[in-house]
Amino acid sequence: MRVVAFGTYRLWEQPRVQVLFEGLRAHGHEVVECNVPLPVDTESRVKTAAQPVRTPLLAAKIAATWPRLLRKARGLPRPDVVLVPYMGHFDVHLARRVFRKSPIVLDHFLFFRDTAIDRGAKSETKLALLDRIDKSAVRAADLVFVDSEGHRDLLPQPVRSEAVVVYIGTPQEWFHEPEQRPDGPLRVIFFGIYTPLQGAPVIGEAIRLLDPDPAQVRFTMAGRGQDLEETRRLAGDSSAVEWIDWVERAELPALVAGHDVCLGIFSSGAKGMRVIPNKVFQGAAAGCAIVTSNSRSQQEALGDAAVFVPPGDPEALAAALRELIADREHVWALRQAAYRRAVEAFAPRAVVEPLHARLEAGVRRRG
Repeated sequence: MRVVAFGTYRLWEQPRVQVLFEGLRAHGHEVVECNVPLPVDTESRVKTAAQPVRTPLLAAKIAATWPRLLRKARGLPRPDVVLVPYMGHFDVHLARRVFRKSPIVLDHFLFFRDTAIDRGAKSETKLALLDRIDKSAVRAADLVFVDSEGHRDLLPQPVRSEAVVVYIGTPQEWFHEPEQRPDGPLRVIFFGIYTPLQGAPVIGEAIRLLDPDPAQVRFTMAGRGQDLEETRRLAGDSSAVEWIDWVERAELPALVAGHDVCLGIFSSGAKGMRVIPNKVFQGAAAGCAIVTSNSRSQQEALGDAAVFVPPGDPEALAAALRELIADREHVWALRQAAYRRAVEAFAPRAVVEPLHARLEAGVRRRG
């Protein structure tokens, strides 16, 4: 099947898109890219959800890329299906007009309204605007897929009942079979962009409560963002914590694989209960034990291959870490279980299986 990936996505910044392409190709599909990357990074696009006043400017920048997309599309053979990768809220409308005889499939990985609420937006007028953008996008597609059952619940009917759940998964470059380490401190890593969704201040407070001995445990806190300053304040000045401002994407898999435990997300917000973050898929593939918040979505994805703690609870997180520091055999068992789970369910081919099956069954063009 010929799949045309159409839009303004930025492949080098979006592992989700890379996984989809790898998985579709592993199933024998031909993936042809019709892509003009937007000159705005993904994080800036996400900020649009938190500051809806930016939406018209973002839409204008996306529209400015469309003439080039149209020129590229004219030279393509007719696709069997058109895939609009995530952040395609506007691109999907152009795809519908350009490919009039091919079904349009949208990865609605990110809901603007839901993200705005998570980042503190309260204006009902602005939230209503973002909700209209979300609903307009999913209704422009013939098939929608999302990354968790919690996100499928946000879709309007009849889109919801027809939608497919496709885990985020992780690219092959992340897979590092775990190796038992010699005696030494337990190595724990968190990496991210410190958004409220990630709940990094919970980690900071847990570190303070743990009062870590560097001979027993060492933390690597990698990344920067909105909650970094508060997280550092809460953690204090422990010598057991290393703060890394930035890690190049190509270097991140090896860095994570050099640790025993990967921390997930700990927000108690509604969005935190729905998402399965990149970092738990990536940490599992890198051979780390996973410690993350107790949510239906994450339990469904990870099963018994993780330690789950109540969201927003630094005391519970500190207690879980204390137990792992004291029981390295349990850490080793968790690392092996997480890696097995990653190989079975989080590699690109496995992740894309539900979408592949739906494409093989046929997607009807609506309207």
